[in-house]
Amino acid sequence: MKISSSAFSEGQPIPAKYTCDGSDTIPPLAFADVPPEARSLALVMDDPDAPGGTYDHWVMWNIPPDTKGVEEGKAPRGVAGRNSWKKNAYGGPCPPDREHRYFFRIYALDTTLNLPASSNKADLEKAMEGHVLTVAKLMGRYERG
Repeated sequence: MKISSSAFSEGQPIPAKYTCDGSDTIPPLAFADVPPEARSLALVMDDPDAPGGTYDHWVMWNIPPDTKGVEEGKAPRGVAGRNSWKKNAYGGPCPPDREHRYFFRIYALDTTLNLPASSNKADLEKAMEGHVLTVAKLMGRYERG
């Protein structure tokens, strides 16, 4: 399985448009080679370089397995969980101190998940245990100017 973006390449800077310094627009993402046995997808974007520990920017699950990606500015169908800002939405990169790495991960699951929208990434990870068929990641970087 693969995840990519037309807005930035692996390890490259994320354009400001997709961050708190821009319009906080959801970046375009493309998914490829999803296993045919997948029953749903989950999507997580987080920042492991945050000063207080990993900061979760976007948490989604029960995305239909035939989803080919994310249109710029539009969340895919599915359930949006709670991010570290306590919002059920995308929150773009907004590092307080230096360049940070941002990981977009797409998980192919062998089931759909029965989680309330108040769930966070830790809840999602617990619910996914034993159900992950494969995972793909895309890492972008951002430093405020």
